[in-house]
Amino acid sequence: MNHSYWNDWYFGWGWFLWFGIVFLLFSSIGNWGYSYRAHQKYDAHPRKIAVDILNERYARGEISREEYSQMKSEISRV
Repeated sequence: MNHSYWNDWYFGWGWFLWFGIVFLLFSSIGNWGYSYRAHQKYDAHPRKIAVDILNERYARGEISREEYSQMKSEISRV
């Protein structure tokens, strides 16, 4: 029997092996990228928005009701 490398790997089932290797490589890279972005998004400290900070200051008694109302209206205009 005269088998050559070309016939065994490219015209036989060898293409299926290479397709599988390439597919696994790309899917692994994609999965790493997705999980990296997800961890960056959910592991980071949540950012507080201005209204949350204002509510906390009012709840602690640092500002009066008039100051709270004025600041809240200024924030909502922006």
